[in-house]
Amino acid sequence: MAAKTPDVRLEDHWRDILSVHARTMCEIDRALHPYGLGASDFEVLDILASGTAAQPGALCRVQNIADRVHLSQSALSRLIGRLEKDGLVERTVCVEDRRGVWVALTAKGHDLHAEVRPLQRAVLDRMLNA
Repeated sequence: MAAKTPDVRLEDHWRDILSVHARTMCEIDRALHPYGLGASDFEVLDILASGTAAQPGALCRVQNIADRVHLSQSALSRLIGRLEKDGLVERTVCVEDRRGVWVALTAKGHDLHAEVRPLQRAVLDRMLNA
C-alpha cells in the first residue's frame, strides 16, 4: 500500500476534526433538547455567562458574540431573538452607536445556563476525551 501524501494526510486530519465537531454538536443538541436549547443557543448563553458578562444584566455587544460563534450575522440575530422571546436574554441599542446592539443575560437565562452547563461539559468530556 502506498504511503499517503502530505496533502491526503492533511485532508484526512481536517475531515476527522469536522467529524468530531459534528458528532459533538449533535450530542450537545440531544442533551439540551429537553431544556429547549440547542448547541448554538447554549454557546451564546455560555459566552454571556462568562467573563465580564457573568452577572444577569451585564451587557455584551452582539459583535463580540459574533466573533466567537460560528454563525452568520443573520443566524445569530435570529438565535438571539429566540432567546429574547424565551426570556433568557435582553437586547438594547447602543446609545453611542445606534448600529450597535447590546445583549444581556437575564436571571432566567443565568439560571438555565447554570442548570445545563454540567450536561454540556459532560458531553464535551465524553466526546473529546474518549
